[in-house]
Amino acid sequence: MNKYIIILFVLINYSCASKKTVVEKKPNIIVIFTDDMGYADLGIQGQVADVKTPNIDILAKTGVRMTSGYVTAPQCVPSRSGLLTGRYQEKFGTDHNGTLPLPLNEITIAQRLKEAGYATGMAGKWHLEPLHVQEKWMQKEMPEINNKEDYKPSDIPFEKKLPYMSNRRGFDQTFEGYINRYWTTYTLDGKNKEEGWITQEGYRLDIQTDAALSFIKKNKDNPFFYYLSYFAPHVPLEAPEKYLSRFPGNMAKRRQYALAMISAVDDGVGKLKSTLRNLGLEENTIIFFISDNGAPLKIDMKDLPISFPNGAWDGSLNTPLNGEKGMLSEGGIRVPFIVNWPAGLPKGKVYDEPVISLDVAATCVQLAGLKPIKELDGVNLIPYLNNDIKGSPHEALYWRFWQQTAIREGDFKYLKQKDREFLFNLKADISETTNLIAQYPEKVKQMKVKLNKWEKTLYYKNLEPSGEGQEVEWYNHYFPLKN
Repeated sequence: MNKYIIILFVLINYSCASKKTVVEKKPNIIVIFTDDMGYADLGIQGQVADVKTPNIDILAKTGVRMTSGYVTAPQCVPSRSGLLTGRYQEKFGTDHNGTLPLPLNEITIAQRLKEAGYATGMAGKWHLEPLHVQEKWMQKEMPEINNKEDYKPSDIPFEKKLPYMSNRRGFDQTFEGYINRYWTTYTLDGKNKEEGWITQEGYRLDIQTDAALSFIKKNKDNPFFYYLSYFAPHVPLEAPEKYLSRFPGNMAKRRQYALAMISAVDDGVGKLKSTLRNLGLEENTIIFFISDNGAPLKIDMKDLPISFPNGAWDGSLNTPLNGEKGMLSEGGIRVPFIVNWPAGLPKGKVYDEPVISLDVAATCVQLAGLKPIKELDGVNLIPYLNNDIKGSPHEALYWRFWQQTAIREGDFKYLKQKDREFLFNLKADISETTNLIAQYPEKVKQMKVKLNKWEKTLYYKNLEPSGEGQEVEWYNHYFPLKN
């Protein structure tokens, strides 16, 4: 009997030591960022019955699901800028799609992790190069065409965009693109190539998955960081029959396409996990799964023809949140948010303290063995998720977008749109239906002081009006004025 006890003791200690050894190695890091995917559109969220995401659900069941996970903006350029720098993007002027591209002096996660010996790569949507709608940048960098009434994409020569491309911002191995045209430094079979454009046949989401798999296989012997930026379920909606056939029955066509595209992403997550497992990398690879903002509902979710080019509902849903993409209500900024790391995090944990996409960079920096960086606005989430540190990771979270500002502090959120003010207790009222502004005047005053102090740290002290008519329409609909 004593012999068996000794053997059992040795095995337990060996197992613990092995796990400790794995955790002490620099983990591989994968950040999956979807595009215009609403809070409801994972099966694990338990909000709608039609979505099928078994592989992403397993990420949550074997990892940590954040029920109060946020992004820094309800629009893609600023949201991506905040994620990849770990800084509030308003501090460097990328407040919305029409302000500035990601400035060249801002440092990305990839640039930081390269210093720690990581191989770095990305696939899919980038959208951080100069855009023709960024009038301030156009006026400064393209003075020769300042007399034009309207700018168009072709006004920006590619050599002006090149310094902003992903492979010039810390990502050495890139497969950057949206549908079938990609700016790449490697091929899907893993061969290096000179930077340049290629045409890649196939379905856009399968291509982006294949690019990630190719990178992982190629870099399996060294720690790596990969940013998988799926162009889904953002319009234009498209999906092959392989995915559409999974969602038969009577439903809005746009909803069917969104579900099919989300299912393609889910298949991609399953392939990633399977590849990591086969290579012996699954245990020590941390995966973040986040959406860049909430779903664009276009208020009435019209089931316009799939061929409708832009400005339409993408078929995704924000249930039970109020509002949509473009708003600082919960429907615009609270998103699916999962962290999975078998060797380093608990399994099946649901975490309700507010966290934000800024935390990705701060977490990655410390996992890579780098010293904490003061200018980062996020925090390392790992000790909080492991319950090594009690309490909330953030005293407060802040937002500014168009003519909207917001602050979340604990359970309370103060929201301002131009002259309209709201206070919600999100613990009791996740759908933001009951405005408590009159009941807590001191709370509101204190939160406004903090918000104003934060705004003084921003690049633009006063943001020029943008999308004003759209904002009024949204707020009148989602927060109707009481008679």
